[in-house]
Amino acid sequence: MKRKILTIVSLFLTLTGLAQTGQSPNGKLSVKVNNQAMEIHYQQATLQVPATGIRTTSMGQNLRLTEMSAARPIVTDYQMLAGKRLNCHNEANEYVCTYKDEKGKAMNMVLRVYNDGVAFRYELSGLHNERLEEEKTTFEIPEGTRRWIQRWTEAYEGFFPLSTTGEDKNHRWGYPALVEPSEGVFALITEANIERRQSASCLWNDKKSTSYQVRPDKNEVSLEGDWHTPWRVVMMGTLSDIVESTLVTDVSEPTRIADTSWIHPGVVSWIYWAYNRGSKDYQLVKQYIDMAVTLHLPYVLIDWEWDIMGNGGTIDDALQYAAQRGVKVLLWYNSSTAWTTNGAGGPLFKLNKPEDREKEFAMLERRGVAGVKIDFFSGDLQETMDYCIELLECAARHHLLINFHGATIPRGWQRTYPNLLSTEGVYGAEWYNNVPTFTKRAAAHNATLPFTRNVIGPMDYTPCTFSDSQHPHITSNGHELALTVLYESGLQHLADKPESYLSQPAEVQQFLKELPSVWDETRLIGGYPGEYAVIARRSGNTWYIAGINGTDSIKSISLDQKIIKGRRHITSFTDNADHPWDITVIRRLPKSVVCQPRGGFVYVIKK
Repeated sequence: MKRKILTIVSLFLTLTGLAQTGQSPNGKLSVKVNNQAMEIHYQQATLQVPATGIRTTSMGQNLRLTEMSAARPIVTDYQMLAGKRLNCHNEANEYVCTYKDEKGKAMNMVLRVYNDGVAFRYELSGLHNERLEEEKTTFEIPEGTRRWIQRWTEAYEGFFPLSTTGEDKNHRWGYPALVEPSEGVFALITEANIERRQSASCLWNDKKSTSYQVRPDKNEVSLEGDWHTPWRVVMMGTLSDIVESTLVTDVSEPTRIADTSWIHPGVVSWIYWAYNRGSKDYQLVKQYIDMAVTLHLPYVLIDWEWDIMGNGGTIDDALQYAAQRGVKVLLWYNSSTAWTTNGAGGPLFKLNKPEDREKEFAMLERRGVAGVKIDFFSGDLQETMDYCIELLECAARHHLLINFHGATIPRGWQRTYPNLLSTEGVYGAEWYNNVPTFTKRAAAHNATLPFTRNVIGPMDYTPCTFSDSQHPHITSNGHELALTVLYESGLQHLADKPESYLSQPAEVQQFLKELPSVWDETRLIGGYPGEYAVIARRSGNTWYIAGINGTDSIKSISLDQKIIKGRRHITSFTDNADHPWDITVIRRLPKSVVCQPRGGFVYVIKK
């Protein structure tokens, strides 16, 4: 009789699936797995994942959960060369959920429940000439839920507007997607650890639908042997949990570069923003090299059209001029996969073939070039992801830093290939060059990025421009200066005219001379997307606290006194309603600061 009961129970579980729960090591976050659905819980908030799994050419659609393993502790400790912090640590409980279709074909979902979020991916083995037909992973975002999600573009250059509805003519949405499922509790949805034979994905919803499905981009590679998807990542908790999380790199592959002693983050002078295509003018390039010398910047970026440089010198002269003054050069290249005609800048078609890429990068290494900025990629296709990985690996062999522009967002490559020091993938200050839209929306947008795009990796926004480009800015000087700390990037580009920086007060120039691009620690002090943001970052024994006001009204912003103990030497950069700067030296951090409309502030705190 006992055996018969066990057989009935076993049959019931096979037909209906198992319902199991996984927990984070600290017990604050839990995941309930019920057949192909999941629920992610944090305090009173729940993020529904009503569908999981993938479908290949040989796998049926009716998957059933047949087993969920016991928890296996995962402890991650690693070093970064740039990012939110140099020493990263995270813990998770890992569960393996086994699914089978009606034919008995198995798929595993590896689920990790961290203290600050959840990561899961699908694993298949024994594949032969198969195709990924569909991923079923779906996140439920009910109507009325606050969310900040950008419309997908190849270059991920869009706003993250606050919305409470999924109704939109556009059905394709880019990562990261920030939602507030319950007041004060947030979830940030993204993906991590793109490898070869994988495309990146986006979110897709039909009009009036509350379901956002993960859709991998086009993948032409047939699947063979063992294969898995990238990690689907959900950071969840308070805004501090989100902003301070390193979950994207926690689940990414460890560094594949044995010797990283040549990789040096730093601040860069950059010519394009102020003059638009100015890199073909040797005399202007010299001014930016001289600016790097004056402001003690290690790098200068010579942007597109350097291959047709004129007005008294060539790229050879520019490289020599920089070398004589101790400034390292970064050079721009067109990836030649997207924009190659109708005015596309050069150099073109230098990196596409492996033999050409090897030859070009070897030449740059011989000539002392420190790195490359590669621009205009073709979206999230699998072939584009493979191309990016090949660029990173070839560049590493020749000791070249990488900055991807017009490209997809960071998905953990900054850990695997630490020569990737920055990525654009953001609607940044460069857009003052292109359209008038940015002027009025920049402040709110700037106050949203610390909670969205910059959470997942380095962001080449090109901050801190005091003068105007093609279209004016109406953010304050304090706001602009704060962006250099508020935004994390291993290569932080200063894009304004040299005379704009060099006409600032001596204290501002000294600030730029000492500006770190590597941080030992990052903490969110306060903020709310689109309204304001205050972040504290530590470099050695020096703390930088930066804040911006994203609104058109005066705002009083509280400062956390616990982060800074005792008497310190504090240089305060704040706004003044009557003149551009209010710079003072104080002994104690104020309890609050009055921030002007679209204003900002920085406190540099030394022992």
